[in-house]
Amino acid sequence: MFSVTVRDHLMVAHSFRGEVFGPAQRLHGATFVVDATFRRPELDADNIVVDIGLATQQLGAVLGELNYRNLDEVPEFAGINTSTEFLAQVIADALAERVHDGALGEGARGLAGITVTLHESHVAWASYDRDLRPAR
Repeated sequence: MFSVTVRDHLMVAHSFRGEVFGPAQRLHGATFVVDATFRRPELDADNIVVDIGLATQQLGAVLGELNYRNLDEVPEFAGINTSTEFLAQVIADALAERVHDGALGEGARGLAGITVTLHESHVAWASYDRDLRPAR
C-alpha cells in the first residue's frame, strides 16, 4: 500500500462533559498538528498517490472551517464531546467528501483510504481511518 501524508494545524476552544475529563470540563484551548494520510494499493497514471498540492489545499480548507472557533458554539456539535478522536473522524469524513466530489483531482478517486491523525502534544495523539473503497 502506498501513502502520502500532508500536514497542517488547527486551533480551537472547547469544553467536555463528564468526570473522566477532569479540568478539561472547563473551556480550554487546544492546538493540534493534523496529518492526513492518503492510501492506495497502486499508483495512478502519473505514478503518484494523490496530488500533494491539492491534498494540502483541501486539508487547509477543511481545517479552516473549524480553526479559531469555540466548538461548543458550533450547532452541529451541540451536546457532543469534541474529543481528539471525534475531531479526527470529522476531518476524515470531510476530506472523503471532497475526494468523492473531485476536489483532489480525478486521480484521487482511486484512493483506498484516508487516515487523519491529530497530535495533541509530542506524547499523545489520536487517529481515525476512513475507508474510501465502494461497499461490496
